Amino acid sequence: MNPADMFTQVGSVIASVMFAWAMFKQYCPYSVQEYFDKYSKRAFTFVYPYIQISFNEFTGDRFMRSEAYSAIENYLGSRSSTQAKRLKADVVKNSQSVVLSMDDYEEVRNRQRKLYTNSGSYWRHVVFQHPASFETLAMEAERKQEIVDDLVIFSTAEDFYARIGRAWKRGYLLFGPPGTGKSTMIAAMANLLNYDIYDLELTAVKDNTELRKLLIETTSRSIIVIEDIDCSLDLTGQRKKKKEEEGERDEKDPKPKLPKEEDSKQSQVTLSGILNFVDGLWSACRGERLIVFTTNFVEKLDPALIRKGRMDKHIELSYCSFEAFQVLAKNYLRLDSHHLFARIQELLGETKMTPAEVAEHLMPKTITGDAKVCLESLIGALEKAKEDAILKAEEEAKEKEESARLKAEEEAKEKEKTKAEEEAKEKKKQKKRIHQLQRMQRSK
Repeated sequence: MNPADMFTQVGSVIASVMFAWAMFKQYCPYSVQEYFDKYSKRAFTFVYPYIQISFNEFTGDRFMRSEAYSAIENYLGSRSSTQAKRLKADVVKNSQSVVLSMDDYEEVRNRQRKLYTNSGSYWRHVVFQHPASFETLAMEAERKQEIVDDLVIFSTAEDFYARIGRAWKRGYLLFGPPGTGKSTMIAAMANLLNYDIYDLELTAVKDNTELRKLLIETTSRSIIVIEDIDCSLDLTGQRKKKKEEEGERDEKDPKPKLPKEEDSKQSQVTLSGILNFVDGLWSACRGERLIVFTTNFVEKLDPALIRKGRMDKHIELSYCSFEAFQVLAKNYLRLDSHHLFARIQELLGETKMTPAEVAEHLMPKTITGDAKVCLESLIGALEKAKEDAILKAEEEAKEKEESARLKAEEEAKEKEKTKAEEEAKEKKKQKKRIHQLQRMQRSK
């Protein structure tokens, strides 16, 4: 029999077996199928030399994601089987979970970080592929090194945190105008430490209980991020004021009102819930975690939310300095120096422009990517920004002067009014005294 005939027969046999199996699954009673599965698996174990262990993704009625499942998922990527054939298991010191790792001389090179976002009370994720790094971050070198050192020290300080009796977590507050690199900083943190990111959208969280549930489903070696926290929820005491105003309106109008649909959908997460999320008892359910808040208006946040111990390190990301520009010029134009740098340095000292705005002008403007064209575009923008700032300052000065003039006029009118009222009162008193004297004379 030649090979072609042999493969034809094998293919025919396989097709017949598959057809028979499909008919069996479709028409055979379920009880018979269950009986067949049970004993076929038992028979198969006599010739199958391996042990199969299943780890469920969720435990406790889907209330908590299994850390063992997450650890296995992290290590066993799409290509891990081609890179590592031997795994070793160990029990962590609290004897509560199994940790799998590569055996000696084995490795998995493509451990993929994940970017999670909350949908209802569950997390969904995509592969995190942001290329940001501290090397390309538009910031002064000294400040970058300070942040890198802080992150690295934290990531290796498990024994230290255990010794001092604190949960192994650290809070970072990133604040500054829009376009100053807050989101890029978070991506650089994740890439430096090889951490996953949990991007928490507070407005999608129903209440404090759901917030706690999301917290305990996060994993170790992760960054929990709440961006623009000043806009996410009303955490500045305005909610209480709003309720008091509504209460006053209800007293004036005692008619029963149906609850608004938007009120029922509005998040009921409170400042207390956020504080417990950051440093309450539940915040210690995982180790080696960063909690990062970002805001454009740090002055709007409740001081209790950003105090040391909750947000341990405050990092201000401000307008582009000349040193930050040099980083951008090297990244975008591969330039370490240029004769136009002196003019740019002068202008950056006289006006404000965010790193995002500077970077946009450094994007290639021609097919050849002429660096001079980009630098001249930036100089033009900086000069215009300087002129606009001068005009704005002049307008503000005029408005201030006009406001002061109007205020002075109002005060003068108020004084005249007060003087006229006092004169009228004095005349009234004199008239009253005259009437009294006349009455006294008549009585005599």
